[in-house]
Amino acid sequence: MTRNVSTPVGVRPDVSSSISRLFSFPNPVNEVAARSVAAGVAIVAVLTIVLATTVGHAWLWLTAVLAYGFLARVLTGPTLSPLGQMATRVAAPRIGREKFVPGPPKRFAQGMGLTISLTALILVAVRADTAALVLLGMLVAAATLESALAFCIGCRIFGFLMRAGFIPETACAACADISLRNSRAA
Repeated sequence: MTRNVSTPVGVRPDVSSSISRLFSFPNPVNEVAARSVAAGVAIVAVLTIVLATTVGHAWLWLTAVLAYGFLARVLTGPTLSPLGQMATRVAAPRIGREKFVPGPPKRFAQGMGLTISLTALILVAVRADTAALVLLGMLVAAATLESALAFCIGCRIFGFLMRAGFIPETACAACADISLRNSRAA
């Protein structure tokens, strides 16, 4: 019996492929679903800010919900994200026709959201509430731009980093080759 060299010793191939599928990010991504997720992020972040400033510090625990969502989406796309599941299964199908965009910039954007929300969570833990609220405000701004105008700040930064050579072109063939983007949009 030969063993697949890409499967770790002691792990059955079907388990390994299931894990590999779980920890993957879709490419391409349905932009309608991505914008729905962004709307959800904006709503939760605004709710957190409003409750924290009117009711008190205790409501900043919602920052952990935002951080978990970003972590889940970075690692698995919508698979382990309740907001991602709601967006892909409920909201996006009711909003309109699918529009596909490259996945790597969207994953990068989710990583930026994870960094901001985790930093805010750490600030909440050390009771630096004002700084945490500023970061949550940044999330509101970025998520609102994405959901309302389809302007993804993280995607723009990803493109800039690709053009500058910090991210290899192989990370996103559709981002590197304009003709692939145009053929996908058709």
